[in-house]
Amino acid sequence: MQIREYSLPAGWFPHDSSSVSRFLSEFSGKPGSSQAAIAPHAGWYYSGRLASLSVSSLKPDAQTVVVLGGHLSGSSPPLFAMEEAVRTPFGFMPIDKEFRFLLKKTIDGAEDRYHDNTIEVLLPMVHFFFPKASVLWLRLPANEQSFETGKTLSLIAAQLNRNVNVLASADLTHYGANYGFSPKGTGQAAIRWVREENDANFIRAVESGNSGEVLRCAEQERASCSAGAVLGVMGFAEAKGLGNAQLLEYATSADVDGNKTPASFVGYAAMVFKA
Repeated sequence: MQIREYSLPAGWFPHDSSSVSRFLSEFSGKPGSSQAAIAPHAGWYYSGRLASLSVSSLKPDAQTVVVLGGHLSGSSPPLFAMEEAVRTPFGFMPIDKEFRFLLKKTIDGAEDRYHDNTIEVLLPMVHFFFPKASVLWLRLPANEQSFETGKTLSLIAAQLNRNVNVLASADLTHYGANYGFSPKGTGQAAIRWVREENDANFIRAVESGNSGEVLRCAEQERASCSAGAVLGVMGFAEAKGLGNAQLLEYATSADVDGNKTPASFVGYAAMVFKA
């Protein structure tokens, strides 16, 4: 059996099942009720709480969880993990090969041969909350076609009579010297601008279902590193007739660190689509 192994060191997320279970235990009391959500993908120290809110909001009866990653330009093809299973701290989680086969017949994708955190960092959470489900690993490019791919996910789920959840992985504004993006200088003014304007505009675009504005904010305002994943889950939610996205919680890495004036920081949002 071909296994997709870890590429991230343990500093990103715990590599032992007991530590993962302890981290997630506070989120496991109430079953989720949605089929679509957006989660951040930094190391768990920074965005694990928000990601847990998103993943735990999903319906527990899913047979397949589609995890949409990003970090792709608009000119990239969609990228599939072509292995038979992924490794998590709980063992091997099977990849839904039947779903992947039908999707690959519909969209022009390629094999994901790269190390990337957007999906891997969420897989232990997915396996914890959905221990009997399969997973589909798919990274989507930052273009409007990813919205249509999300609709295709809904069609294939119906064709297979499969209960499917879709989880999009996306961080928001990467601000500061580390990222070469400091249009508002440094200090509290920069943090307020990211929180109250740049990230807020992107979140409102998602909440309104405006895929074009989501892409514009990501491309022109650098408000997200993984717009393709967000567009994909939006397309799925629209095709399923789910309601608009709702913000569960927002934070920045500066909030987590307690550093009020960091040189660099990143925005995170946990969002869910409810019928």
